[in-house]
Amino acid sequence: MTIQMFKKRIVLSFFITLAVLMLSGFLFTPPLFAADAATQAAAVEPSSGGDLMWVVIAASIAFSFGALAAGYAISHVGAAAMGAMSEKPEIGSQALIFIALAEGLVVFGFITALMILGKA
Repeated sequence: MTIQMFKKRIVLSFFITLAVLMLSGFLFTPPLFAADAATQAAAVEPSSGGDLMWVVIAASIAFSFGALAAGYAISHVGAAAMGAMSEKPEIGSQALIFIALAEGLVVFGFITALMILGKA
């Protein structure tokens, strides 16, 4: 596979992923707005936590940044670890520890999202 073909596949996969995300946003966002309007109409006192839509968006951004950062870190740390293990196989357990540390970014993003949702 040539470099140009690889770049074309990466760009194509990026646009397909973006299209799927936009389609799922159009499909799943209207029920959120409907639920928000229904809860505001039924509430006796105004919500002190802010608008539900913005709380959910903030939580999803917090989680998605953590997941993207972990994916980026794991791809680089994992590639380096596999290269190091090919030269020196006895460092496999140490390499696994570094990969697990990068995976902790997802946990921090998830905890942050839960804290944001808990304030709503």
